[in-house]
Amino acid sequence: MKEIQLIKPFARVLQLLILVFTATFSYSQNKISGKIVDANTQKPISGVEIFINNKEKSEMISADGKFQIQSDSGVATATFVKKNFKTEIVNFQNLIFENLTVKMQPEKVEQIQEVVLVAGNKKKYKNKKENPAYAIMQEVWKRKKTNGLANYDDYQFKEYEKIEIGISNIDSAFMDKKIFNKLEFVFKYADSSDFDKKLNLPVFLNETLYKIYGKNKPEKKENKIILANKFSGFNNNELIASTAKNQFKEVNLYDNTLNFFNIGFPSPVGTDGFATYDYTLSDSLVVDGTDAYEIKYFPKRKEVLAFQGVLYISKDTYNIVKATLKSTNKINMNFVNGIYLETEYDAPNDSVFIAKRTYSELEMSIFSKKKDAKGAVFKRTQVFSDYLFNTDFDDQHLAENNQTLSDENLKKPDEFWDKERTEPLEETEKNIYKMVSELEQVPKFKRIVNAVEIVNSGYINAWKAIDFGDIFSVFGYNEVEGFRLRAGARTYFSHNDLWRIEGYTAYGFRDQKWKYGFEGRYMFNRENRATIGFGGRNDVIQLGAQLTNDDGIMNRSFASSSIFSSGSNSSLSWLRQNNLFFSIEPVKNFQVRLDASLQNIKSANPTKFNLDFYKKGELKSETNDFHTTFSLIAKPGAKYSQYGVDRYEFTTLSPVFVLKFTHGFENVLKGDFDYNKLQFLYSQPIILGNYGKTIINFEAGKNFNTVPLALQNIIPGNQSYNLIPGTFALLKYYEFVADAYSTLNIEHHFNGKLISYLPLIKKLKMRELVFFRGAYGTLSEVSKNINFENTLYSAPDQQIYYEYGFGLENIGFGNFKLLRLDFNWRGNYLDRPEVSKFGVKFGLQMNF
Repeated sequence: MKEIQLIKPFARVLQLLILVFTATFSYSQNKISGKIVDANTQKPISGVEIFINNKEKSEMISADGKFQIQSDSGVATATFVKKNFKTEIVNFQNLIFENLTVKMQPEKVEQIQEVVLVAGNKKKYKNKKENPAYAIMQEVWKRKKTNGLANYDDYQFKEYEKIEIGISNIDSAFMDKKIFNKLEFVFKYADSSDFDKKLNLPVFLNETLYKIYGKNKPEKKENKIILANKFSGFNNNELIASTAKNQFKEVNLYDNTLNFFNIGFPSPVGTDGFATYDYTLSDSLVVDGTDAYEIKYFPKRKEVLAFQGVLYISKDTYNIVKATLKSTNKINMNFVNGIYLETEYDAPNDSVFIAKRTYSELEMSIFSKKKDAKGAVFKRTQVFSDYLFNTDFDDQHLAENNQTLSDENLKKPDEFWDKERTEPLEETEKNIYKMVSELEQVPKFKRIVNAVEIVNSGYINAWKAIDFGDIFSVFGYNEVEGFRLRAGARTYFSHNDLWRIEGYTAYGFRDQKWKYGFEGRYMFNRENRATIGFGGRNDVIQLGAQLTNDDGIMNRSFASSSIFSSGSNSSLSWLRQNNLFFSIEPVKNFQVRLDASLQNIKSANPTKFNLDFYKKGELKSETNDFHTTFSLIAKPGAKYSQYGVDRYEFTTLSPVFVLKFTHGFENVLKGDFDYNKLQFLYSQPIILGNYGKTIINFEAGKNFNTVPLALQNIIPGNQSYNLIPGTFALLKYYEFVADAYSTLNIEHHFNGKLISYLPLIKKLKMRELVFFRGAYGTLSEVSKNINFENTLYSAPDQQIYYEYGFGLENIGFGNFKLLRLDFNWRGNYLDRPEVSKFGVKFGLQMNF
């Protein structure tokens, strides 16, 4: 369903995660025994609590480092816990139960050299001004503008980034699944995670080395150059790595709002932090040589999207030295079970702190939010080093580049990485390269990955050259064609193909007619994405479902093929079209496109929908049109993966600006009309702090000449039961026609903030939204009279037509809450025949 906004990154990563199962299993072995030692000194450790089978009560406490446990119900797992040591979990997948040696790692405490306990009682305060932490945070806010790289005219530094993806919470039952037959060897690489001590199986690793150049004067500008990149095998590495990278947003703790998954979280360092968090000044520490306050914080209400953690603040300069952020157990986000961030800052002088190291971890699961749910773990480590300031480097380092992670020149030998890695790989990370290499040799694994790719892309690959699909467009229905079957194919050699040919054919069982479409595109310059293309189609189309459309051949409106419709949809057109285009990106994320289109438009259902018009006194039923369209498309901040003629655009907060000028030619290639049309579109999601996210869509346009209905601006209606962005839910197709128009669609998502105050209902974890849609336009008498049925068409010129309503989203079970319901009310023009004053629309949203 193309019109519903989908977010695909999690689905893309499923190529690696394969399957996530939930089951229970235990072995029949009843006895375990062995010794517990310090992993560094090999000395026995006493006083270790041992829990079996995830029970809440410990089975025993070790003495002299030795243990022996017998259980009538069998032992599947054993968890070893001791203060100042990392928790160890043993799953017995190797069937060894006795004479075990459990090695426990000491916790990393080397960064804290001195601890001084601050005297005083921890208590609740009448107001924030009584809280000593408030006075400290006030000093932080005063100095926020003096921190970081903004203090220098120019700067440069190196960044080492490591991305790891793994399967979380694996156990013996999971390993025993039949799906892993002949793949059992991968579990020898399993290890515990970094922040919740869970057993994970790493399956993908990507290392990237960057050099960053930036200037603050005369204007702020920064460029990130990729020096080297390394993947751990697999096909489609670039897409997988870029998808994983896109899950991690750049976070500035000093901002009031932090962006995770394009959802706003209140920052504990933000100036309005006390509205969301309680703060406690707990200790005074020396952190990496800096005297610092330790302030613990936690949300006042656990139902809101917020964090808990610790802030370490310099006593002298009131900068953040180190901070940890961890989401609450009740985080209300689809697919997301946990977020963890740990960031450290360095001090090049007494007053400036800059980024030193950041570690992020995202825990995601498809169906369940339970703590032991199996899912995906995304980890990112960033290490920043080799800072240089005020060197007055050459501006050529700031020149834009079109690098992608799969560029051949970025592949470096192991010797290079051994030398240039700022942080060495752990043993488990080294093993990922080896494990993936082994996996790629197993035919069964390749079949599983291919099956996941089919579900994700909608295409079935054959002979490594042709894709058949898309499988989600096979079935359709409309009043003219009845049930419609469609089959399509495209050339496909890799994600980075510089040329592509694709086409489809379709058959309607009611009209018993074949339809078709085809298009070929070739990108002859990768640097500026200079592309040419040509295509044609002969098909039944709903032309009144979109205002700012394009002349592309392969796109098709959902309004033409919806299975269920609210009311009769008889206003379909038969379109024969040929299109030639050229596009180029002279500047990153700024596209210039020129289309030349020849089309013939007539009613696909003449008995119920009339497109007849008068030209020089003659009544005609078919519109011949030849026009050119000049388009400017800007998406500042947009992010893409791959560089081929088709590329994958990630979901961001990037705005979209489109300006289009169309000129029709009369008597050129049998064109009927000479006309000019100007159109503008602006769309953007905006995070409004912890109050949610607003999505704005504004369109405006004008026909400067008289044209018939087939070429006119139609205020887009929606006669399906589905959610279709950019349309008016309670308008019929062609209800409003306009020479000049403007529309505004505002939608605000509260992310559950209001529902979280409602007892009982808040347990459903639904999220609320409100929306408003308005349209205004004019239609001249000349434009009305050119059409045969001139009395049927009018514009919303008496007053602004509007709709309003609210919706409930995040409806479903566990972590799989994709359903959204909208309740729509029509505000005016209620005296028209057969209007819908109220309507319910629904749809699926695969978002976070």
